[in-house]
Parts: sequence; C-alpha cells; structure tokens
Amino acid sequence: MSKEREALAKTFDSAAGLYLAARPDYPAQLFDRLMRATGLQAGDRVLEVGAGPGKATLPLAQRGLRITALEPGPALAARAREALADYPVEIVETSLEDWHGEPSAYDAVVAATSWHWVDPQIRYAAAARALRPDGHLAVWSTAHVFPVDGDPFFAELQEVYDAIGEGQPPGEARPAPGELADLREEIEASRLFDVVAVEHFDWTIDYDVESYIRLLSTFSDHIAMAPEDRQHLFGEIRRRLAPRKDGRLRRDWGAVLNVARRV
Repeated sequence: MSKEREALAKTFDSAAGLYLAARPDYPAQLFDRLMRATGLQAGDRVLEVGAGPGKATLPLAQRGLRITALEPGPALAARAREALADYPVEIVETSLEDWHGEPSAYDAVVAATSWHWVDPQIRYAAAARALRPDGHLAVWSTAHVFPVDGDPFFAELQEVYDAIGEGQPPGEARPAPGELADLREEIEASRLFDVVAVEHFDWTIDYDVESYIRLLSTFSDHIAMAPEDRQHLFGEIRRRLAPRKDGRLRRDWGAVLNVARRV
C-alpha cells in the first residue's frame, strides 16, 4: 500500500465515535445471502478483516457465528468491544497484514468495506492461509450509486467540491444501481479461490443535514481535507439544503457481495 493510502486508512480511527451510528447498516438480505452461499452455520468460526466498530460484526454474531475481528485502530477496536460485549467475538487490534493467527482454522474470512485497504499483494494469500480447506472468502463494499431519478443535490454539490480542489476526476463513472464493479476477475486471478456467488444490493437512505455531515465526517477523504475546505463544504451543504421543505436529501447506496471458495 502506498504511504498516501496508508495515511488515509489510519484516518478512520479519529471518527470512531461517529462511525457506528453514521455509516449505513448493510441490508439483512446481504447477510442472509452470505450465509447461504458459504454454508455457514451457528458455531462456525469467522475471521473478519477491518471490523471497525462492528458494523458488520454484529449482524454476523447475531447469526450465531464465532468471530475473530481484526481492527488496527485502537479507538475503533474499543467501540467494537463495547458493541459486541454480549457475543462470542474476539477483537484483535491488528491488521490482516500483521496478523499471525492459527492457520487453516476458519470457516470463512469476511471483509465489509475494508478489503480495498488491505495490501493487494498479500490479501488473498493471507485469507487463504487462515481458511480451512473449502472455506470461503466473502467481500463487499458500499458505494454511492446514481439512479436516473436520484436526488439532484449531489450533481449540484459538485461545483463546491470542484472549488476546493476535491472534484471528481474527468470521466469518472457515476454507477447506477446494479452497475458497481465486482471482484470476480481479481479473485480468480489469485488462483487461490473459485468465485461461487456475486450479487448486487441497492437501498436508499434519507438524511437530514446534520446526519449527512456526520456521514461525510467518517469518509477518509473528507477527514483528510484541509479544515477550511471541510468547513466550507459543510457550510454549503447546510445552505443548499435549507430551502428544501423537509431539509433532507436522499442518497442511494449499493454493494456487491463477492463470495469465493478456497481451492
């Protein structure tokens, strides 16, 4: 991982107090599909990569799984311990790159909106090492998607991002629901896994202005902004939403669940 990406990855710990409530919940259907595709059952062992404060850990634990959750951020790890105190979850304050746990011990390795932060040179080998024969890898991330009838607020706000030098690169895609890229080719290229399921999930959340600003305050690129730029952006969001009768915006979310079996 480049030094710049490594620095961005470390920003999340500063938002530990906001993350659990501000980030969107993953759809229950995603976890149901994960359980079916992997064949996981209550009591099975799962290694979670980049657990954060337990956003995906809790739904997995509620399905009876025994989880070792890796989280390098001390503040995020502390939040996860609080949230999961009533479940058979061990929070280990480390990254997958630095973890040296028992090999071939887990029924599944799971990464929720964290896999892209793991060193691409070693992540599939590290996951395969942790898994028992025929164990499964399940990876997904959330992203902003843009339906044809989506809220125009985000297109209008781009001029603010452009003004502070944080605009989208020319030609960058604005994927519609169901159009997010999957990891099929990357997983197969590792020669360590066979893809068994790829499925898209889409959902919508309405935000008032302060809840949306709290969400943005958990994104690495927004945390890393110059304070004056971030203040200007948040001020413009408040100003531009104020004329709306309900003061709210609608954000469309998407995720792609990738499930693969260790070969």
